[in-house]
Amino acid sequence: MNYTREFYWNVGHGVVIPMFTFTAITAAILIYGFIRRIRIYRMGKPLPRLDHLPTRIFRLINRGLVQLRVMIVKAPGITHALQFWGMLLLLVGTIIVMIQVDFTQPLFNLKFIHGTFYLVFSLTLDIAGAVVAVMLAGFLVRRFIYKPKGLATIRDDYIIYGTLFAILVTAYLIEGARMAVTEINQDPYLAMFSPVGLLVAHLLSGLSESTLREMHKILWWVHFFLAVGLIAAIPFTKLRHLFTTPINYLFADLREKGSLATINLEAADVDNFGVARLADLTWKDIFDADACTSCKRCQDRCPAWATDKPLSPMKVVQQIGEVAFFHPEANLIDTVTRDVLWACTTCYACQEICPADIEHVNKILEMRRNLVLMQGEFPGNEVMTAVNNTEVNGNPFGLAFASRGDWANGLDVQRMADGGAVDILYFAGCYASFDKRNQEVARNFIKICNAAGVKVGILGKEEKCCGEPERKLGNEYVYQTVAAENIKKIKGYGVKKIVTTCPHCFNTLGRDYKDLGLDVEVEHYSTFLNRLIGEGTLRLNQQTFDCTYHDSCYIGRYKGIYQEPRNILHSAGGSIMEMAKKEENSFCCGGGGGRVLAEEKLGRRINVERVKMAQATGAPLMVSNCPFCLTMFEDGIKTGGFQEKLRVRDLSEIIVERIAS
Repeated sequence: MNYTREFYWNVGHGVVIPMFTFTAITAAILIYGFIRRIRIYRMGKPLPRLDHLPTRIFRLINRGLVQLRVMIVKAPGITHALQFWGMLLLLVGTIIVMIQVDFTQPLFNLKFIHGTFYLVFSLTLDIAGAVVAVMLAGFLVRRFIYKPKGLATIRDDYIIYGTLFAILVTAYLIEGARMAVTEINQDPYLAMFSPVGLLVAHLLSGLSESTLREMHKILWWVHFFLAVGLIAAIPFTKLRHLFTTPINYLFADLREKGSLATINLEAADVDNFGVARLADLTWKDIFDADACTSCKRCQDRCPAWATDKPLSPMKVVQQIGEVAFFHPEANLIDTVTRDVLWACTTCYACQEICPADIEHVNKILEMRRNLVLMQGEFPGNEVMTAVNNTEVNGNPFGLAFASRGDWANGLDVQRMADGGAVDILYFAGCYASFDKRNQEVARNFIKICNAAGVKVGILGKEEKCCGEPERKLGNEYVYQTVAAENIKKIKGYGVKKIVTTCPHCFNTLGRDYKDLGLDVEVEHYSTFLNRLIGEGTLRLNQQTFDCTYHDSCYIGRYKGIYQEPRNILHSAGGSIMEMAKKEENSFCCGGGGGRVLAEEKLGRRINVERVKMAQATGAPLMVSNCPFCLTMFEDGIKTGGFQEKLRVRDLSEIIVERIAS
């Protein structure tokens, strides 16, 4: 049979002209609203974000339409995706109807919504509406009844959820009234392909036909005006993220994770460094505020927020938006506050989980730059001392630079100044050079390389701090000063490959130094040693032990190195008892972002919280592969009172004890 229905049933084709008139007005309001916002975006500095266009378009499809990014967090992510797909189907269905009823049918007498296609079409849209209604009900409960901590409910939420709910209710009432008159008795088989509408039709079937027709006509217009009203409101409410979030996937930062703009400190035309005012931001920083969906995933994953510090990455982004659109003359640093800015560990958890590709970390770092370079402010005197020590002695401890290579005395290692060929340059870093506990890590690494037949060179007293902690604290000047000296030495010795035991050195030398002219292969020792074991160059004796492994932020989230350290532990005989927060969801040690040099004065201690997670696994041993993590966890074990239950060791200590003779 030629199944179909009359699409302008009861209202007639006379509604077409007023309908399209109001639709045009709605479109004009929508465009006007976004033009106003675009003018605000343009108040920020230029930033090229349309390079590698095919990659960007793929991201837009992958994350915007398929919703893969949204579904990172399974329960709420899948709920949101189902609602999105349901609404998308309803929109597509409306467009299909419009194409036939308003164009192909009157112009060419062409009808395509009939027969089997109509049955599938009707069933699909009816179920899509039901899915949207169920998902919306879930969001209503979460937003207004069982509100999670930190989730604010604002005026926009009442407008959006109330209007969406009214649109769905009126849609089903319209459908039910039509079916009660035309289908439930006349064509019950056809009615089965609108199951929700059929249910409503049965509920309304006791009303007279005249009443049903009158109700249908009134609700048809109510439904229409609710729909166009909500569309017109999009630029003026948080619903604007329907447009801005997908577009943000197109404008994503495609550089290596953690990339930070390198300032030209010698530029004569620059009189301000970092961000303090709206004009100091890039247009993308402002646009991010509009792309934010206020889902608070970034906040939930933030270790600072989780330990009762004032930092909420979501709120930082929202405050930038508030300044941009309502208080353009306000000082951003005063608005966000210094305690918030200094609390960040740059762990990247916020950006890793964000479904909208918002860039939280660099906004904070740029404001830190302004605090340090323009106002001379630091989070504490101990940090100022450490930064000054780095500038004078090349390390934050203030120890004599001439003793930097003393840890290697008696080891089979080549000092680059003495000449001789080497396979790799080991960049030890400050902690491995001066901290007694981490000096053992450096010595272990040399012994492991010796056992594998790898000839290692070091810079010794010629090595300076990589500058990463100082840079993350906002002092670009000290960073570039020590970086320039390191680069000069490394280039001068013709180094081809660098290996580090410090993830922060690893990221800085391998990524950031490229901006300053160093293009040398840099590798972290966990992947380097894993390869030696895989090739059979480094042989281990397995000795069974239980442990839990901590994914350092700068190895894990920044570089995606998760499996290699675990492979090494398995090769050494380890049985890993994983923490609840692991891999890309790992919890920070609290030392990143230069925080290793600062006292933790607010809230609970991040390192103690992470140690608690390790202790909860029941493993007697916690393994890390970062000097900051090792230092923070040893302190956390003492502070938290876990000395009798847990100890922490570096990955190198596990390996060196198991080298096969």
